[in-house]
Amino acid sequence: MNEQDMVQSAEQATQTEQEQVQLSDEQQIIAKLEAELEKAKTTAAEQTDLALRVRAEAENMKRRAAQDVEKAHKFALEKFAGDLLPALDNLERSLGFIDPANEAVKALAEGVELTLKGLIDTVAKYGVQQIDPQGQPFNPDFHQAMSIQPNADLAPNTVVFVMQKGYELNGRLLRPAMVGVTKKPD
Repeated sequence: MNEQDMVQSAEQATQTEQEQVQLSDEQQIIAKLEAELEKAKTTAAEQTDLALRVRAEAENMKRRAAQDVEKAHKFALEKFAGDLLPALDNLERSLGFIDPANEAVKALAEGVELTLKGLIDTVAKYGVQQIDPQGQPFNPDFHQAMSIQPNADLAPNTVVFVMQKGYELNGRLLRPAMVGVTKKPD
């Protein structure tokens, strides 16, 4: 090999080393950029997840607040309605004591009856419903058994009489109906 070939070979080796160094530098930069890209992707995924969680929590809070407002509207009258129940009971009892055959008190009976009906209709507008379970099966969720009577004509656990009607407000029990219930005769 002559000297010129050797110089040329050395130059090519130097050039190859420089290209490898340049490629190595470029590969290092690419590797660094790829690592940064992965880190950015991970951070973006975490931030997206966090944003979705915050949004879901906000929606849940909004839904709970709406439910609380709805309950407040539905049951704001609960105490007031409960305080009206004795007046309804007294009007019903007074009708029970008036003799409908007595002409002297017939107008009074009609007045009390109209007053009772008007009051029941008014509270019904606000979601108060009367529970009158006469002849129905006993339901411990809405009835309170005050007495148990043997009766062969009716099925056991049937409401025979109602001592005091119950009331509910928008499906929530205000007061259970006080009832007499049948049992199988001995």
